[in-house]
Amino acid sequence: MVRQADKRQTSIWRSIDWWTILIYIALLVFGWISVCGASYSYGETDIFSLDTRSGMQIVWIGTSIVLGFVILMLDDRFYDTFSYIIYALLLLLLFVTIFNPHSIKGSRSWLVLGPLRVQPAEFAKFATALALSKLMSTYGYTIQQWKNFGAALLLIVMPMLCIVLQRETGSALVYLSFFLMFYREGMPGSILFTGVALVVYFVVGIRFAEVYMAGSPTSVGKFSVMLLIQLFSIGMVWVYCNQRTAWRLLLYCLAVTLVALPLLKVPFDIVYIQLVMTAVLIGYLVWEGLGSRLRAYFFIALFALGSVGFFYGADFIMNNVMEPHQRSRINVLLGLDEDLRGAGYNVHQSEIAIGSGGLEGKGFLNGTQTKLKFVPEQDTDFIFCTVGEEEGFLGSAGVLLLFLALILRLIHLSERQPFRFGRVYGYCVLSIFLFHVFINVGMVLGLTPVIGIPLPFFSYGGSSLWGFTILLFIFLRLDASRNLIRS
Repeated sequence: MVRQADKRQTSIWRSIDWWTILIYIALLVFGWISVCGASYSYGETDIFSLDTRSGMQIVWIGTSIVLGFVILMLDDRFYDTFSYIIYALLLLLLFVTIFNPHSIKGSRSWLVLGPLRVQPAEFAKFATALALSKLMSTYGYTIQQWKNFGAALLLIVMPMLCIVLQRETGSALVYLSFFLMFYREGMPGSILFTGVALVVYFVVGIRFAEVYMAGSPTSVGKFSVMLLIQLFSIGMVWVYCNQRTAWRLLLYCLAVTLVALPLLKVPFDIVYIQLVMTAVLIGYLVWEGLGSRLRAYFFIALFALGSVGFFYGADFIMNNVMEPHQRSRINVLLGLDEDLRGAGYNVHQSEIAIGSGGLEGKGFLNGTQTKLKFVPEQDTDFIFCTVGEEEGFLGSAGVLLLFLALILRLIHLSERQPFRFGRVYGYCVLSIFLFHVFINVGMVLGLTPVIGIPLPFFSYGGSSLWGFTILLFIFLRLDASRNLIRS
């Protein structure tokens, strides 16, 4: 039985968040303009022809709007009831796609159905978000319990594994965005901090691996990472255990480091001293944990040990497991190589295109870098460079402000959900959008790795546009039912 909590709302259409829909429509319009500018060639007379990408994008936009309307017409309980079934079906589709005989640009992530190409990985995002929402909204679920947290991680890892086996690593990395939702739902901040620390270890260690201190065999990268592991571990002792113990450990570590520095004058790698010091620190943390029976000491010891293992494991994978083109991309990103004709070509050309746009841009269909096809994938993964060239800094800032408005609106809608299912799903949606926008714009500007993920509502293609539309409109349908009390 359902009764209205607010009698002023007589239909779903009055409770839908129209501000979000207006932002969605604006992004679709600007997205089509960008696709048109990126795919247009000199001499074309009809940008609306279905033989052109701009014409086909209108078809994808039209079908997306119809799809959104259908989603809004379904009962909101449908998504809760069939969450696991939808997830299982998409997971099966992802598994089948692994054995797909059609390879497109080295990836087996596409199913070819006659003239239509579908990428299941784009639809698995909303299915995973629904499954996570269903799991985390069950009675008694708390993410602080490792069993519950492990079950949520399993829901994320399974589609990630299938997508990686399809040779589509970029799309698999998108699933890491769900950790932002975990943090909102009570995941310990130490886990998020650990993720950030691992990124810092990798960047600092790889970037300065071949830089040596004062002509000695001591690598600046390895020395810095060992010191960071010690400092981060001591910082966690300060936050979670005992401040006096943290001060004492800090003084010991700094004293050992200062005593070891004069050894740079002899051919000796003082990283070995840092490793011994880290091992002593880990042993001391375990000893304190046994004495005080405080589990935090054991977790910090595990963090330090895992950090050392991660760093040396990442170094081994970087130099012995990764393909040459993958290493080249990372080296270009970290500034170790230029390679303007190879791995760095896309980013270099996109930076030129954006820079040439200036403040106001060159105008619609007047971009030279894009018209002369200097930028590869300029209407898909690198479409933001078209915005920068034709619309300039003002247009680019306007697009980013639109995305910011969407993210802020999603946060507002998520926080007003009366049930955990809607709130968790809402934060899954905004996490995915935030990850896509941050990484896509960042890789076009040369700030993040080139992992090949689309810019929501801008990049050409039906699968991504449908996937993002489904993701967003399911949440709008859930939000439209927030004033219904079920009994």
